[in-house]
Amino acid sequence: MFGDPPTREGRPDRQAPLAVRMRPAVLGEVVGQDHLLGPGAPLRRLVEGAAPASLLLYGPPGTGKTTLATLVSSAIGRRFVALSALTAGVKEVRAVIDDARRRLGRSGESTVLFIDEVHRFSRTQQDALLGAVEDRTVLLVAATTENPFFSVVSPLLSRSLVLQLKTLDDDAVRALVRRAVADERGLADAVTLDADAEDHIVRLAGGDARRALTALEAAADSAQAQGKAIDLATVEATVDKAAVRYDRQGDQHYDVISAFIKSIRGSDVDAALHYLARMVEAGEDPRFIARRLIVHASEDIGMADPTALQTAVAAAQAVQMIGMPEGRLALAQATVHLATAPKSNAVIAGIDAALSDVRGGAAGTVPPHLRDGHYAGAKQLGNATGYRYPHDVPEGVLAQQYPPDELVGRDYYNPTNRGSERALADRLPKLRRVVRDQ
Repeated sequence: MFGDPPTREGRPDRQAPLAVRMRPAVLGEVVGQDHLLGPGAPLRRLVEGAAPASLLLYGPPGTGKTTLATLVSSAIGRRFVALSALTAGVKEVRAVIDDARRRLGRSGESTVLFIDEVHRFSRTQQDALLGAVEDRTVLLVAATTENPFFSVVSPLLSRSLVLQLKTLDDDAVRALVRRAVADERGLADAVTLDADAEDHIVRLAGGDARRALTALEAAADSAQAQGKAIDLATVEATVDKAAVRYDRQGDQHYDVISAFIKSIRGSDVDAALHYLARMVEAGEDPRFIARRLIVHASEDIGMADPTALQTAVAAAQAVQMIGMPEGRLALAQATVHLATAPKSNAVIAGIDAALSDVRGGAAGTVPPHLRDGHYAGAKQLGNATGYRYPHDVPEGVLAQQYPPDELVGRDYYNPTNRGSERALADRLPKLRRVVRDQ
């Protein structure tokens, strides 16, 4: 979970960060991943002697991916080699594989290859692993904070067991914090932690054990310097920002934008602003947010409030012109407008119904009087003959066939009685009666 802890003569290095010193030394110290470590669970069976399998550990930062890789390697008695995709290339990967192959042939010693941030490997780098994983020259344990089904090549996925680690809940983070205060590897009860300060650290952690222990260490250093307990004021003075759980290419990207749009659709302006804030704070591309607002303005509001589309387009233009962070104001304004606007899906329902007919073959020929008559020979073909110009009558609407014969009388747009569509719901039946001469 926190990288390999430096040691001196078997004792934790007191100069190492608290998060490193408190890395679980045995599986029993791992918290929050009972679905992987409980009786009969995948990792438990692997540790207890099940056939070794390459693993892809997928989960948010600070949930135990590196820790579990190290503990699995130790439990099954294999040599452990760690690489980071941030610094290693194909050359380094092949060197480890070649060494593992020599050791396996010479002494039968097996190697666990741990690759952190594997999603940062290119396709070529990931492909370099396939042969060694296939013939079990190495047992691959790869860790990623991004959904591997987006970021890992399919051949590697098919050769590995994908295990998802869960974000630590408050109880798990609290247990780790309390252990760090009392444990000899940690603060060894050199300071005390007030209950409200503990609550604040747990909240700030956002399910990230590393973040919680880093905050605790910073607060402990400050408290010890002043000769007092770790109180709420000390934590607030040393840590001032909560974790934002978000990944721009993976499932959080899709989950948060989905929740954002559904909150707008559900007219919950406060939830919509919350999800907007999460995306803005995480550095999401504001143009992506603006595009989704434009789509939503037509999809879920439409003619119930025609000005919603204007607001969304204006917000997109504002973001393009002024950038961030000021662009957040235009995005927030559009979010508030769309969330509080009356809702109607009549526009999308109408176009989708029309598309369904077209795709099903109900297209038909354009009536002759509606065809283009602006080229030589058009009139000989009967094009544009008999067309009636609506502006020639006082009402501006007259009886005339517009759809192909097969679709006469087919209704696609059915306005609701919400917002501005209420007036359309009254007007449209009258228009249809006149146009269809009913």
